[in-house]
Amino acid sequence: MATAERRTNFFEETGLWKDAPLLTGSTKYETLPDVKNIMITGGAGFIACWLVRHLTVTYPNAYNIVSFDKLDYCASLNNTRALNDKRNFTFYQGDITNPSEVVDCLERYNIDTIFHFAAQSHVDLSFGNSYGFTHTNVYGTHVLLEGAKKVGIKRFIHISTDEVYGEVKDEDDDLLETSILAPTNPYAASKAAAEMLVHSYMKSFKLPVIIVRSNNVYGPHQYPEKVIPKFTCLLNRGEPVVLHGDGSPTRRYLFAGDAADAFDTILHRGEIGHIYNVGSYDEISNLELCSHLLKQVGIKYEGEEEFKKWVKYTHDRPFNDHRYAVDGTKLRQLGWEQKTSFADGLKITVDWYKQFGEQWWGNITKVLSPFPVVVDRLIVSDTEAITDSPQPGQK
Repeated sequence: MATAERRTNFFEETGLWKDAPLLTGSTKYETLPDVKNIMITGGAGFIACWLVRHLTVTYPNAYNIVSFDKLDYCASLNNTRALNDKRNFTFYQGDITNPSEVVDCLERYNIDTIFHFAAQSHVDLSFGNSYGFTHTNVYGTHVLLEGAKKVGIKRFIHISTDEVYGEVKDEDDDLLETSILAPTNPYAASKAAAEMLVHSYMKSFKLPVIIVRSNNVYGPHQYPEKVIPKFTCLLNRGEPVVLHGDGSPTRRYLFAGDAADAFDTILHRGEIGHIYNVGSYDEISNLELCSHLLKQVGIKYEGEEEFKKWVKYTHDRPFNDHRYAVDGTKLRQLGWEQKTSFADGLKITVDWYKQFGEQWWGNITKVLSPFPVVVDRLIVSDTEAITDSPQPGQK
């Protein structure tokens, strides 16, 4: 029988965050005279919280940062509590699918710039709860665009994903920003649909927009439904990790600090009406990732039999893209660079989860299963069969 847990008190003050480092990016630019009040949706979630911290700390006398978040299951106020005493930081609890809350925030804080991160983003969940992804990612974006149009936003920076391009074969070239969108799962399709709305508001209403498509981002503060924090937490517990399928799909990983730098660069140097890929050079298969994590956590193994003690398998997703590959040359020409090697970024990440992973979001046991299900804020662990042998992909 499946088990469940509900996270209810997002405002509980445990003091844990006080022991954590305040992590940001490293870039700093000359400030923009027409930017003053920046709204960051999904600001208590993973990637957005890095930008919230970075902009708040890096530009204390220039920009006021408003973190807008409904506090869904994967968010945590711990991600930004270190900013609560900063004069240029504000938290607004609101839902992007609620027009009155969106407009109230935009008008109350005189917002001139929006970074739109808020989204349902876990691909596994999108196969079983696709309506929720359409509601948040498409309708929510539409609500935000209408609000932005109403108040006359000067910059609308929409955060999309490399998954809108679909699967890239091993022999294919890296994809440019002009490549065709061909999403293969409900999550990616919802993000592509959101992009179409963003583009339409640029054309129809002259809304000043920029679209950003990034590779997989990892690092501290990522909710452990995603592979790197999930596997790290399992290994820290002395439990084996479970790969989907045969472990052969690859992903390109970008450290969250470098991602924050990319968004900072796009804010200050990006051109309105343009699309920017944020590309990493670090492409690693899921199976290789397990070896990296075992080493970083400090688990020694010799030979395949010992490896099998720590790496198990279950059935694959209904469709699992083999790889994504984007060309990030356009962004690099603005001056951005990937500064953090995968080895360095993984060490920072594993060390952070060793110290904070078990308490940052409360009890995470249920979400560490191979295919957890989330309905509202109810997290249900699965009972999928686990084996020692790779499973065939469901292509």
